[in-house]
Amino acid sequence: MADKDVHFRKYHGLGNDYLVIDPNVQDVGLTPEVICLICDRNFGIGSDGILCGPVDTKDGPKVRIFNPDGSEAEKSGNGLRIFAKYLFESGYVAEREFTIVTSGGIVRVRIEDAHANLVRIEMGGITFLSTKIPVRGAERQVIDEELEIDGATYKVTCLSIGNPHCVIPMENVSEDKARQLGPHVENHEMFPNRINMQLLRVIDRANIEIRIWERGAGYTLASGSSSCAAAGAAHRLGLVDDKVTVKMPGGSLLVEIGADGQILMTGPVEGVFDGRFHCDLKEKINGK
Repeated sequence: MADKDVHFRKYHGLGNDYLVIDPNVQDVGLTPEVICLICDRNFGIGSDGILCGPVDTKDGPKVRIFNPDGSEAEKSGNGLRIFAKYLFESGYVAEREFTIVTSGGIVRVRIEDAHANLVRIEMGGITFLSTKIPVRGAERQVIDEELEIDGATYKVTCLSIGNPHCVIPMENVSEDKARQLGPHVENHEMFPNRINMQLLRVIDRANIEIRIWERGAGYTLASGSSSCAAAGAAHRLGLVDDKVTVKMPGGSLLVEIGADGQILMTGPVEGVFDGRFHCDLKEKINGK
C-alpha cells in the first residue's frame, strides 16, 4: 500500500502536473487557502492542482480534484490518468481495469502497460444541452452559437463531459490568444458555474490542435477533459471522424468517440517525485 513516509507524490500528464495527497497517509485540511498555498510555485510545492484520495466507496476508490485557486473540479482527464497510476503503483488496485469515482461521475480505467505510464479512460458521455452544461437562456443544444467575447463575436460550441467546456474554432490558435480570451470566457455571464475554454484548429479529419484555458487554473499545457471536449465538439460539427489525435503544447492524446457519444481517452502519465512537507510549510498549512 501507500508509503507512510511520503506526504505527497507529484506526477504530470503532458506537462499538466498534479500532486496526489492521500488522506490514508497524510491528514491535510484542504481548505481553499491551503490548496492555494500548496499549489503556489513560489511559496508552496507548485502544481496545476491536487488529487485527494482514495476514499473507499461501493463503486470504487473516490478522488476529489482541486484547482490551484482552491475550487473543486468535477473531472480531469489528466488528473484521472495520474490518479489511476497512483492507485496501481501504490497497491490500492491489483487489476489493470477498475473504476474511479469523481464528482462528475464514475469512470472506467484501463492500465495499458506494466508501469502504468499509458492509461486509457472511459470519460463518459457528452451533452450539448444548455441546462446540463450549464449555459444561461432557453433550453437548447449549444452548437455553433454566436457569443460576444471581449468586444468581438465568435462561434462557440459548449458541452459537458462531467465538467463544462466552451470550444471556439478558429483558423489559428496560440497561447497569446488563449490568455487573452480565457479569463473573459471562463467568467462570462452566460456560464453560471464558470467554464473551461478550448481554442480549436482542425488540421484534418484525424488531427486537431488546441490551446486551453482551464477554469480555476488558467493557461494549461495540456488537458484530458479539454481534449475530449474539443474532439467531441469538432465531431458534432462534422469536422473530424471518430478517432482524433489532439495536439497540445504538452503533447498529444488519442480521443475516440463512440456511436453512443461515449468518449475514450488514451495518453501518457509520468511520476516526478515523492515528497515530504518541510516543517516550515507544514506550520503554515496547519495555521490556515
